[in-house]
Amino acid sequence: MEKFFRIREKGSNIRTEIIAGLTTFFTMAYIIFVNPDMLSLTGMSWQGVFVATVLAAVVGTLMMAFVANLPYAQASGMGLNALFTYTVCFAMGFHWREALAMVLICGLIGTVLTISGVRRMLIVAIPQSLQYAIGGGIGLFISYIGIKNAGFLKFTSDVVMLPPDAAGGELTFGLVTEGKDVIPALVNFTDKAALLALIGLVITVLLMLFRVKGAILLGIIATAVVGIPMGLTAMGEGAKIFDLQSVGSIKDVAFGFFGQTAGGKMGIVSLFTDHNIFLVIIAILTFLLTDIFDTIGTLIGTGRSGGLFGDKEIEQLKTGKGFDSSIERALFSDLTATTTGAMLGTSNVTTYVESAAGISVGGRTGLTSVATAICFILCLPFAGLVGAVPAAATAPALIVVGILMSGGLMKIKWNEFDEALPAFLTVAVMPFAYSITYGIAAGFIFYTIVKMCRGKFNEVHPILYGVSAIFLVNFIFIAIQGL
Repeated sequence: MEKFFRIREKGSNIRTEIIAGLTTFFTMAYIIFVNPDMLSLTGMSWQGVFVATVLAAVVGTLMMAFVANLPYAQASGMGLNALFTYTVCFAMGFHWREALAMVLICGLIGTVLTISGVRRMLIVAIPQSLQYAIGGGIGLFISYIGIKNAGFLKFTSDVVMLPPDAAGGELTFGLVTEGKDVIPALVNFTDKAALLALIGLVITVLLMLFRVKGAILLGIIATAVVGIPMGLTAMGEGAKIFDLQSVGSIKDVAFGFFGQTAGGKMGIVSLFTDHNIFLVIIAILTFLLTDIFDTIGTLIGTGRSGGLFGDKEIEQLKTGKGFDSSIERALFSDLTATTTGAMLGTSNVTTYVESAAGISVGGRTGLTSVATAICFILCLPFAGLVGAVPAAATAPALIVVGILMSGGLMKIKWNEFDEALPAFLTVAVMPFAYSITYGIAAGFIFYTIVKMCRGKFNEVHPILYGVSAIFLVNFIFIAIQGL
């Protein structure tokens, strides 16, 4: 084990690695329930997607462990599953079998891009200021997820005056429930879940201040225990805690793109014969861009802030060949997991930003990922046990991890406006738009614009020009769709 993972060489030990793996798992375990809830809206089997989600997470995370030897976990990506359900299936009208075919194609294209070195060049093209901004932005994004999961926010609406009705009645008032007028506000903490999360935050912060080893994991466990008398850490019925019968339901979604759609054709065939090819290409490109930049953002952001990747690793990425660098092996593992996930029957598998939780408590090698993968495999028969840990217990961990990830922001040259502007937009847009990819897009586009306006054309890598243009086209397409 020591020889393979080089644990001591990387400044860690087996105990720390296992604690880190458990910490990562508990902060992202929600996906095994949320993903089936979302994808089943398209007509997919809930149980089938549940099993596919677990198995895809196991395969992807073990790839990170044994191919890249890095402490990252992979699973079906939040945002990507929403793109699958609400945009591709609902808005664009594709069958879920056709959407799975798109995910498969996305994974295959991404794997080719990784093997050919295109993704490596893309990382090299990112200026250092934006690398630090991506890390800080992800930190803020993770904290926002934690605050939201904790129930600390309520979303209030502006009261607006509605016009009189056709019969000439009096003016009435109404609430704006969506759109730009919906604003967040702090709750009054009468809700049990928000109160438990607040207690958990205090516990976790105290453990961190006293430098207790495994503070974040212990905080999750302690908060879950406190939640028992509050009725929030609730065990399911005994018969449901251990259940292996659901495993066979994966047959309902595995290799779903070979199954027949409503038109009687295989999904992977009808995708290209029954739809506008331009629409198909745009959908695949959207999957691909989101998957690639979510992963690059997570690797660069958490790797920089967690001390996994420094200038030495980035330089190795520039000069190395093949899969010499751990970053490139991680990229390969990520896209391979997406392809595998599509075969199993789930949306794009991506590197989870919650891996930062495990990294923050000392995870440095693939052994952390092995521990996380084992936890996932145990979810198949013990789903009820895992589901007993409420979001309020894991939310404080995400808030603290976000704080730990923000250190790189001090390395940005905030006194130089042409560096500060794209960096700030990267940091701000990630949580505000609830998307790592959109934050990166904002940073890329405005970095390019600023440098062009300053006449510093040679400071922008040619790839950055191309990617910024692709992002702009993508945003224009989204705007046209909304007309």
